[in-house]
Amino acid sequence: MEQLDRITQQSGMMGGKACIRGMSVTVGMIVGQIGAGRSVDEILADYPYLEREDIMQALRYAAWRSEEREVILAPQ
Repeated sequence: MEQLDRITQQSGMMGGKACIRGMSVTVGMIVGQIGAGRSVDEILADYPYLEREDIMQALRYAAWRSEEREVILAPQ
């Protein structure tokens, strides 16, 4: 997995959710906007402090997380 240097996570910010560059903009919000049919350009117009690469990394992060597999361990 390439470096996702624009994705940050802090326990005291946005409930520990993955955010964009330490701002109160979550990866989930970006992905939700794209899923609702908004274009990258529309999102950038609504959030002028975001950059195109912020959105691209949010999408790559979400894709990476969706491919994770949870392994259930047997109780001891």
